[in-house]
Amino acid sequence: MRIHWTSPPLREFGISSPRLRHPAQPFFCLRGLSAKHKTMLLNLIWSGFFLIALLTAAVKLVFFGDTQIFAGIMAALFSQAKAAFEISLGLTGVLSLWLGIMRVGEKSGFVQLLTQGLTPLFSRLMPDIPKNHPALGAIVMNISANALGLDNAATPLGIKAMKELQTLNPNPETASNAQILFLVINTSSVTLFPVTIFTYRAQLGAANPTDVFIPILIATYFSTLAGLLAVAFMQKLNLFDKVVMAYLAGMTLLVGGLLAYFISLPQEAMLAQSALISNAVLFLLVVVFIADAFYKKVNAYEAFVEGAKEGFQTAITIIPYLVAMLAAIGVFRASGALDILNDGMRFLTRWFQVDSRFIDALPTALIKPFSGSGARALMIDTMKTLGADSFAGRLSCIIQGSTETTFYVLAVYFGAVGIKNIRHAAGCGIMADFAGVIASILIAYRFFG
Repeated sequence: MRIHWTSPPLREFGISSPRLRHPAQPFFCLRGLSAKHKTMLLNLIWSGFFLIALLTAAVKLVFFGDTQIFAGIMAALFSQAKAAFEISLGLTGVLSLWLGIMRVGEKSGFVQLLTQGLTPLFSRLMPDIPKNHPALGAIVMNISANALGLDNAATPLGIKAMKELQTLNPNPETASNAQILFLVINTSSVTLFPVTIFTYRAQLGAANPTDVFIPILIATYFSTLAGLLAVAFMQKLNLFDKVVMAYLAGMTLLVGGLLAYFISLPQEAMLAQSALISNAVLFLLVVVFIADAFYKKVNAYEAFVEGAKEGFQTAITIIPYLVAMLAAIGVFRASGALDILNDGMRFLTRWFQVDSRFIDALPTALIKPFSGSGARALMIDTMKTLGADSFAGRLSCIIQGSTETTFYVLAVYFGAVGIKNIRHAAGCGIMADFAGVIASILIAYRFFG
């Protein structure tokens, strides 16, 4: 997940708040995945890495006589703990910079501006919501804040939106159509400004940390579109409404134009143009934030410092979570279990005569719907092991930016209002994730293949 600025380790590393739990919800059931049980699921994943590593190492020792296997595991355990600490401290400067910039954007009212632009679309997609109902404003504000990476505003607004929608829900224990659409759009990871991915790429030595910006933008469009189409099919939404068609056509023309332009270029020129446009757009956004703050007489410097302080606190706070997950991934890799998993998938790709370089990034995609911390640790591990600018390193970043921890979002948002029957929300969310992964792989081959 993207970093939750006001409570950094919780959202970023998949630890959900127990106060959002509904006591009647059963364990790991698609009809009611509580926040407490989501944390239990994370515990199972984390513990599973160690147990599978032990089993794999025991097999290698007993049947293959590998007497160095446990020495390698312990070396990986200590080295990954050290690496996690160094990465966390190294993030301090970059996180402080970006959180400061994003706070300027938030204070200047850029989120409200984006909200005004999206309100007509969501009023058509959610016809059950009365005009001027507070739920609509909270929904659009949440999605706008998420798109810009402003989770300090997004999470409270999301819970508020879900509670407002619950007041319109005739069956309080069953998710309404509007609640499902809102949740699926959240799980489709609408991302315009993937700050944390740039931050990790910079820390891990990427030559151009923002070179995945355009690929993530394109991939997240496909994941969001897939989620919307899935919900529209299930709920029989009218996507041919003039307003809806205008928005979809505009977004499709923008993304399609970018895709067509880059595909037409030779790869070397495409990478150069992508880097130029990415850096220019991101810097322009920074300047717009500052200029807008100046125009509205907001003290941009004080807002920046306020956000930067949170960046420092975030970098320090995530140390134990990053140590826990990187250590687990480290022993999983050192035992050979990750290689066995990857080799099995490579066998299938060779069977179908498909290029297998995407396999090294696939574990990130497989674990992302269940654990944000696990997926992030796998992304970091891939970049540390193969290089931040390797094909797999870049692909893992694109996947991370275009997919979401679907079951975390289900747990927190539905758990906040006691929804037990989530209907087609999980299926549509997973469909959005799947589309994001496929799009990420295809785009990564075109840009970096």
